[in-house]
Amino acid sequence: MIKISLNMQILLGVIGGILLGLGFVMVGLDSPISQNGLYIASLISTLFIDLLKMILVPLVFTSIVVGVANLRAHHQINRVWQITLVFFATTMALAVILGLTVANLFRPGEGLEIEMFKDAMQDIDVKQMSLGEFFAHFLHSLFLNPITALAEGHILAIVIFALLLGIAMVVGGERYHNILILMKEFLELILMLVSWIMRLAPLGIMALLLQLIVSQDIALLTTLIKFIVIVIGTTLFHGVVILPLILYLTTGITPFKFWKGAREALITAFATSSSAATMPITMRCVEQHLHVKSDVAGFVVPLGTTINMDGTALYEAIAALFIANLVGIELDITQQLIVFFTAMLASIGAPGIPSAGMVTMVMVLQSVGLPAEAVAILLPIDRLLDAFRTMVNVEGDMIGSIVVQKWIRSP
Repeated sequence: MIKISLNMQILLGVIGGILLGLGFVMVGLDSPISQNGLYIASLISTLFIDLLKMILVPLVFTSIVVGVANLRAHHQINRVWQITLVFFATTMALAVILGLTVANLFRPGEGLEIEMFKDAMQDIDVKQMSLGEFFAHFLHSLFLNPITALAEGHILAIVIFALLLGIAMVVGGERYHNILILMKEFLELILMLVSWIMRLAPLGIMALLLQLIVSQDIALLTTLIKFIVIVIGTTLFHGVVILPLILYLTTGITPFKFWKGAREALITAFATSSSAATMPITMRCVEQHLHVKSDVAGFVVPLGTTINMDGTALYEAIAALFIANLVGIELDITQQLIVFFTAMLASIGAPGIPSAGMVTMVMVLQSVGLPAEAVAILLPIDRLLDAFRTMVNVEGDMIGSIVVQKWIRSP
């Protein structure tokens, strides 16, 4: 009997999901076949996502505690921390600069009338938040009751608590050695669960892509085609050219070798539109396929899932200029600098869940006086665009872990 590899099964799942989605659209979404098929797809995709979310919190917590403890034991935590933050800040800045440059060159939204979206804008209730309020809320979210954070899945607070706990365990020395051993064994158990859940990945991804295909409004896609093409094209350029180029120049690893090892995580990120839900698979790819040490991966990947959002930052920069062109406002260089910094800050504060960028998009628009209600224009197409930007977000985390490992080995 021929055994099909997991990668091939996932590829077949991608093809099957797209073909089934197109088939349901052609048959008609109101037909019994489509209705039953979508119901089954909903059950499968929900099960797959829920399984990933089930192990997300224990995986983030244990991987960071163990990673920090190991790095501190080898006196490398300061170097890893510094290189990680510099890499994340640099790639996000490049993403925003790319987004602003492309948006200024092609000027999406120009020629469209905002009146055509008037109904959509009236139906949305936007919670407005100033930059100061956002920063205060962001700072508050860093330090929560750890039990509450673990129970409710506040990833950023979990990351901070795990970092502090890992450092405290190293400072305590041999006194907490048994706890560290327990954490390592628990992490191994979680990674075993990840390997079991991955057996469902082909079906889960097929179901998610099927739902993505049938949920798109063709008429709206046609109206906003220029904006959609610019966002997807620019996001892919960052993911296919800029990030792999940084990886190659830094480590000598070719893009093909990276994509071969990373494809499970990238496909899952595209299908789920959630970097947080994808994180268990990202960790698996980084450690098993890209051969990053578990202590480095356990620090960089969870932190990157929380604060490293290249695709989101790029999208918010382009979307801000799109809205400005749509309402007939010309943003000068100062206002675009404000968009630059606000998009970076907002993307750091965005949770790794589907369409999280739309939540922080309001702050970017408000920072330069654009109508916050205009996010309603983007909501119907956000699921499609979110798939691409999440894939790039996850790619940045994986490349970051490889680059960090390379640099801490350098003299």
